Amino acid sequence: MDFRRLTREFILGEGTIPAPSVASYIQSISEVLESITPRTRTDERRIEVARANLKEVRRQMRRFQERITLLEEQVHLLEENKE
Repeated sequence: MDFRRLTREFILGEGTIPAPSVASYIQSISEVLESITPRTRTDERRIEVARANLKEVRRQMRRFQERITLLEEQVHLLEENKE
């Protein structure tokens, strides 16, 4: 065991895998929905509803991202004015 390497990775955060983004999760769910083959009419409707819900989640995520960007710009301007 290389304790020096383990210590360096722990302290510096090296070797940590970044968490997947929300867009990655949405894409993964979308791919799973596309790969499912419905066996009944009920399954087909459920998949349609899930796709519609996923589309709405995408739309909301885009709105949230735009809002976050706007708020970050405002914070940056306030920090500049404070200095």
